[in-house]
Amino acid sequence: MPEMPEVQGLAHFLAGKLLPEGGAPARVGNVELGSFAVLKTAEIPLDAVSSMTFTGVDRRGKFLILSLDGVYLVMHLARAGWLRWSDALPDTALRPGKGPIALRLRCSEPAGYGFDLTEAGTKKSAAVYLVRKVAEVPGVSRLGPEALDIGREQFMAMLHGHRSQVKSALRDQSFIAGIGNAYSDEILHAARLSPFALASKLTDEQVGVLHGAMHSVLQSAIAAADGKPAKELKDSKRREMKVHGRTGQPCPVCGDSVREISFADSALQYCPTCQTGGKQLADRRTSRFLK
Repeated sequence: MPEMPEVQGLAHFLAGKLLPEGGAPARVGNVELGSFAVLKTAEIPLDAVSSMTFTGVDRRGKFLILSLDGVYLVMHLARAGWLRWSDALPDTALRPGKGPIALRLRCSEPAGYGFDLTEAGTKKSAAVYLVRKVAEVPGVSRLGPEALDIGREQFMAMLHGHRSQVKSALRDQSFIAGIGNAYSDEILHAARLSPFALASKLTDEQVGVLHGAMHSVLQSAIAAADGKPAKELKDSKRREMKVHGRTGQPCPVCGDSVREISFADSALQYCPTCQTGGKQLADRRTSRFLK
């Protein structure tokens, strides 16, 4: 799933294309739907953006926000969505329900410029909103503070009042915006904390280390994504990971094998030596049968 650093990278890349420094901003030609389910709003017709000029590209949490003339095209890429940019989009119309393209935005100026919002797999969760105010998007209005805007003392107060496990707290978008499964694994590994430690039970010292890890991991990921074209961002993310997605590989810190815990529809990775005092955590998908 694209998380804050990748969405930030996408925003930077799109800004360079749609709002080039020293050049004229791009203008929308038309927007087509390849999946009618991806569009979650109906008040403003999608064809209303034709001939509108781009005025900004921003990010909030994991949401990508394209500003046009008085409206906002807001996208959430969910688990398997991505933006595929082209300097020369095909002229052929999309066939709804055929293939992975959920939405295509084609520019009239420069002609041929544009992107496809694609979504792999059968579970379709990507979402597009066309609104007059970004706060009209339910997911945006529920977001907590941006991870990198949270100071140490604020973070301490937030965690001490949170009753869930620390990994769940980091992933809770209404608590902290932008962190998902992958970067929560990386942050907890850097902080040498178990994913199942209770947030409210962490010591002040542990919270301070976790706060520093959150900032350093995310800042490093943003720096790695900066300046890369959209097609390279996902591979760049994978290369930077130390434990996430590296089950069975040696931990780069201590050499122990990275372990995995599976859930119904996801998995987390951790290093027993670095994070749990050598203890291997029970797999949550099967442990209920072992009681």
